[in-house]
Amino acid sequence: MNKGYSESILKKIKASPPGAVFVYSDFANIADSTSARKALERFTKDNLIKRIKPGIFYKPAFSKLLQEEIPFSPNDVAKAIARNFHWNIAPCGNYALNILGLSTQVPAVWSYVSDGPYKEYEFGKIKISFKRRTNREISGMSDISIIVVQALKTLGKENIDDNVIKSLSKKIKASDKKKLLLETKEASEWVYKTIQKICKE
Repeated sequence: MNKGYSESILKKIKASPPGAVFVYSDFANIADSTSARKALERFTKDNLIKRIKPGIFYKPAFSKLLQEEIPFSPNDVAKAIARNFHWNIAPCGNYALNILGLSTQVPAVWSYVSDGPYKEYEFGKIKISFKRRTNREISGMSDISIIVVQALKTLGKENIDDNVIKSLSKKIKASDKKKLLLETKEASEWVYKTIQKICKE
């Protein structure tokens, strides 16, 4: 393996924050996939990075306060998988509710809508699920718009009351409300009417 490639890959890893997750394609501008694979395998043996699953690695993070290693972020893993396959993704289900403060439970499954195929990955006790959606449902929309739409669908029309609307209105920034109104016009009628109420609060 070209030593220059290896050093450049290591430099990029060192410049990344603790906990960063990597896939081979993250180094496509430095080396071909074979060279990247060999470099990451070597750095794994040297304990500079750790393997989550074949082809997915992370840079260990250590908490001085807790005096222990901090687990990798499932969300960062999901983003890395999406980068690798060139998918557009956004949180959905209970994870979307959690992000918006509508649920305090840590999701058992980290769920995402995606324009890629339906896929599930398991990493020990962590499960990541990608649910297929048409491009029309997610392309051209900001993350906040997709998350709000998915959260409302997860709750269901019958479970959305004034408290939910007020909670979301406080949580969402004014600039994001403008995006919401513009980007969700093609959503189902009840979802868009709910979003209008959220943005008027």
